[in-house]
Amino acid sequence: MVTLRTLALSTATLGSLALAGCGGADSGSRDQVRAVGSSTVYPFAKAVAEQLAKSDPSIKSPIIESTGTGAGMKLFCAGVGPQHPDIADASRRMKKSEFDECVANGVKDITEIQVGLDGVAFAEAKGGANLALTPEDIYKALAKNPYGKPNTAKTWADVNPALPADPILVYGPPSTSGTRDALKELILAKGCDANPEMKALKDSDKKKHDDVCTQVREDGIYVDAGENDNLIVQKIEANPKAIGIFGFSYVESNADRIKGLTMSGITPTYETISNFSYPGARPLYIYVKKAHLKAIPGLQAYVTQWSKLWGKDGTLAKLGMVVAPDAVLAESAKAVTTMPSLDGSQLK
Repeated sequence: MVTLRTLALSTATLGSLALAGCGGADSGSRDQVRAVGSSTVYPFAKAVAEQLAKSDPSIKSPIIESTGTGAGMKLFCAGVGPQHPDIADASRRMKKSEFDECVANGVKDITEIQVGLDGVAFAEAKGGANLALTPEDIYKALAKNPYGKPNTAKTWADVNPALPADPILVYGPPSTSGTRDALKELILAKGCDANPEMKALKDSDKKKHDDVCTQVREDGIYVDAGENDNLIVQKIEANPKAIGIFGFSYVESNADRIKGLTMSGITPTYETISNFSYPGARPLYIYVKKAHLKAIPGLQAYVTQWSKLWGKDGTLAKLGMVVAPDAVLAESAKAVTTMPSLDGSQLK
């Protein structure tokens, strides 16, 4: 019987009621896990879903969507209820602004789990020019306003006389991608801060520093290729003088078609990423909506399945994921069982 009190319930409470009734056809709920986010994490998340479905036929295989980290966070943080995803896959850590948006929308209890490592890798076709780059070269080539002045560089030689006079053409991820965020933080900002004045600007005016150091040029030299890494491979195969930006795991799994470029003399490999000697090394995460744990069938089982596959001899390593250090894996395994709530004060 529907009472006036029931009708007066808030939208958030109604979402909780729908979740509590998961499994019922009339509850408007879901009977399978839904994860959204990073295209880099996508193949690993998909593999975990497939393994879970094989190991327990009573659990429907989770729905995994490749939306990009930023777009995935937006969907994840939009609210609690069966219409919202249970997990956000991310190729960089959640931002403080995203956490605040989650909280504002009633998503107050979130568990962060680091599932492995990856790297922002620059690659070219097999017949490419073997460009030997540094973060400073990349910054001068791709920044919208390097050191505060409009970017006029057209060739790699304009950036660094030691490089060939080939046109700069870079295919990379969109602004919604965690790989793009990692490019800004790990490569562009690092190249920018090689200049002492820019490094000092970081302390005196952080916003201006971020604008000067991390904005990507928009004149066609950097081409936003969407979340489809395979399209980037096709583009650089068609033009051996072009380069592409990928997650390392994608370069590794397409080694027959493309090759990773050195960054500051270091080649992106499993070893250089696992010991963080490669400049573009980064952690990979999943974020779990705790309000959905008891309500969505298979959610806890799916998260637990990650921990069964992320070891050194596990399925994910065979797919190209770089295994996190032992101490990190131990902490992540603990998080899978205890599901601690993320403290927003830890985020940037």
